[in-house]
Amino acid sequence: MSSTVKTINAGVLSIAYQEYGPASGWPCILGHGFPYDVHAYDQAAPILAQAGARVIVPYLRGYGPTRFLKVETPRSGEQAALGVDLLDFMDALKIERAVLGGYDWGGRAACIVAALLPSRVFALVSGNSYNIQSIAHAMEPATPTEEASFWYQYYFHSERGRRGLTKDRRGIARLLWRMWSPTWAFDDATFDRTASAFDNPDFVAVVIHSYRHRYGLAPGAGDPRYDEIEMALAAQPPIAVPAITIDGDADGVNPGAAHHAKKFAGPHEHRIFRGAGHNLPQERPEEWARAVIDARAMAKG
Repeated sequence: MSSTVKTINAGVLSIAYQEYGPASGWPCILGHGFPYDVHAYDQAAPILAQAGARVIVPYLRGYGPTRFLKVETPRSGEQAALGVDLLDFMDALKIERAVLGGYDWGGRAACIVAALLPSRVFALVSGNSYNIQSIAHAMEPATPTEEASFWYQYYFHSERGRRGLTKDRRGIARLLWRMWSPTWAFDDATFDRTASAFDNPDFVAVVIHSYRHRYGLAPGAGDPRYDEIEMALAAQPPIAVPAITIDGDADGVNPGAAHHAKKFAGPHEHRIFRGAGHNLPQERPEEWARAVIDARAMAKG
């Protein structure tokens, strides 16, 4: 089953997205992470479409054909911006309520909408569990092993890192793919299909701002339009919608998030994808699709 690539103006963006399944299907919006793109769902989305879903997979700000509508809009990568982008996207498509899923940046956007506007979310599937950043605690050190896996974040805090990403975004992304998914034998064609999304003219600016903002290191902080949302997220609000959370036990950057269970106030199940790394839906498309279907069933009771 092939997808259709479309664009729609939503908030400050012209968002490009792929769509699978019938327009009359149950709405399911899936978000990709860094450094990935919509092709993370090339196999999982058709499975969901066959199960009756209208599957919509947007390119995040700074990726692929998605573009800012105005040159003066700050190229913010802060978490509130990702959440508002998702809400604006739902509004533009006139989707009142959907099953939301994602991992990494895309999972963060889904968690934000689920936490702050649960009436818009039928059910949630989140790779890495409760994915909302606690910026107030960002300077608390993790274990040495975890700190070592965050090298790329500290790299991006420096001008050297910004220049490095500008010079060789593909090289950095390929290295992270290998480190974060050590058991995933992706080929050159698979990587290249996604890597073209990093040619977006705003990719570097959005990525660098994201990894600086989350540590309170972004000059001028964030985009003022998102200040109220950031304040709400600082309270680390619980997620009450029915949710299935997922870890890969071979994830090279996320050591596991089962301990996030207390942040889920509604029906909740945590799953482990054995042998999977960080890019959960692309490494385990059948298991990912099953989690989405099961989360919807959980919500239906």
